[in-house]
Amino acid sequence: MKIPFSPPDINDSVLDEVKDSLISGWITTGPKVKKLEGLVSKYTPSPKTLCVNSATSGLMLALKWYHVGPGDEVIIPAYTYAATALAVIHVGAVPVMVDVENDFNISISKIEKSITEKTKAIIPVDIAGWPCDYDEINDLVKQKQNLFVPKGQNQEKLKRILVVSDSAHSIGAKYKKNYIGAVSDITVFSFHAVKNVTTAEGGALCINLPKPFNNQEVYDYLRLYTLNGQTKDAFTKSKAGGWKYDIAFAGLKINLPDVLAAIGVAQLPNYFESTLQRRKLIFDFYQTFLSKCKWAILPPLESQDKVSSCHIYALRINNINEETRDLIIEKITEKGVAVNVHFQPLPILTLFKKLGYNISDFPVAYNNYKCEISLPIYPQLTQEELNYIVNSVRESVESSIT
Repeated sequence: MKIPFSPPDINDSVLDEVKDSLISGWITTGPKVKKLEGLVSKYTPSPKTLCVNSATSGLMLALKWYHVGPGDEVIIPAYTYAATALAVIHVGAVPVMVDVENDFNISISKIEKSITEKTKAIIPVDIAGWPCDYDEINDLVKQKQNLFVPKGQNQEKLKRILVVSDSAHSIGAKYKKNYIGAVSDITVFSFHAVKNVTTAEGGALCINLPKPFNNQEVYDYLRLYTLNGQTKDAFTKSKAGGWKYDIAFAGLKINLPDVLAAIGVAQLPNYFESTLQRRKLIFDFYQTFLSKCKWAILPPLESQDKVSSCHIYALRINNINEETRDLIIEKITEKGVAVNVHFQPLPILTLFKKLGYNISDFPVAYNNYKCEISLPIYPQLTQEELNYIVNSVRESVESSIT
């Protein structure tokens, strides 16, 4: 049996939406993008949603809007995908990495110890779709307002550290009974090919800024920013007499095209209405089977305040090292099951080593990583395939640790 790790879920409704976009003759940013933005705001509590070409671009855009740049610091977890740190580097700021907790998410106590007068933003990351402790983070930035040294109009207005949620994994997750989307100042989703909802490549910013900000005005500004600072998008320019435009400022070219947004338009309603529940059932099946294995450390699914989006099933094997973990992965792969590791902590990677980060400073991140194996979790999996996966994992682990 051959079981891929994370194939896209492309059904007839997706094909119909994409075909509709192609037949319309309008494939770049236009009505499908607007519809997708409206759907994201409908299914999450986000006041305004802006779609972009990737979550990485979304993080960069949020930081640029807040005038984060050279001389500034942004606190991020050491346990995340490289894009979280690269967004900070690309705006000229310094990523300040902190360790995580046993649930993979950023440590609040480590954040508190790392805040300085240079700190302009914090980017918590919802690893595997498990929400961070947002009430504690939001309370912390208010407590630290006395340390905040603003520069630029938006920092003067907010008067504190900006909280930008890297929720690339967590669309559909819940925090305090509400879907993720308005738990921080700005929430960034990913619609990459392997995500729960995809546009092949793409992302979204959910804008939830407090007064005196006007979220519609911020949306309008950021939308221009995604189109080189051009005052009219291509769809508006195509209207009779609409050719004339201006460049208001030096923006970026990071807009999402309609032909890709069409995939998300088809997927998003079905995701919240049925696919999300199917993912939870698969997660539950893994939990039930693996709870009987003494060597298994199970990932979190639900607590009083949180519900996972079930994006990744991050299994950990108790009391093993990297070498044994990699051997287990080889054995599982030989049985035809594709598995993965989420993630290599940033200080392990060459770029960040050269920048002076050392994995020894992040012991929890390393301990989580060294024994983690991500199992396939997607709605197309059959019960026969699920049975095969868990038995392949059990056999591979037990033959490696005994």
